[in-house]
Amino acid sequence: MKNIIYITFSLMLLATSNLAMALDHHKKDSEQLILLFFDAARIGNNEVLNEFIYAGFPINERNPQSYTVLMVAAYYGNESSVDLLLKEGANACIEDKKGNTAFMGALLKGEIKIARKLYKANCSYGDHRNKSGLSLEEFATLFGQQKVLDAFNK
Repeated sequence: MKNIIYITFSLMLLATSNLAMALDHHKKDSEQLILLFFDAARIGNNEVLNEFIYAGFPINERNPQSYTVLMVAAYYGNESSVDLLLKEGANACIEDKKGNTAFMGALLKGEIKIARKLYKANCSYGDHRNKSGLSLEEFATLFGQQKVLDAFNK
């Protein structure tokens, strides 16, 4: 009887161990895919972005820093990637952990054409303040882009 209990316990332990290893492997694969998706946005590789989108990858997925691919594409000045992501339904109003949007990232980097497109997404910036307490106008002023923001409001 002791041997049966021992064998049963050993088999259960082995099965649990295998399941944990499989889950860990799946998590690593998932993390690698997310990294590839964000790398494609960072370098403006629309072919890879398209593959992810058409395979059903969540377009508003966040990376560990809380950025979306739209934020990354905008920040790195990849206008055609921004166009693709907006066309495919990326949410331009999502905020990162600091309360900033893709528009604010583009404005910060001086990517005016991209910022204009993202501004047209009609995110409600009226009373919005990021986690540093800055309104959109204060944010633009801080980074020397107040005239650009004023031009968008005309």
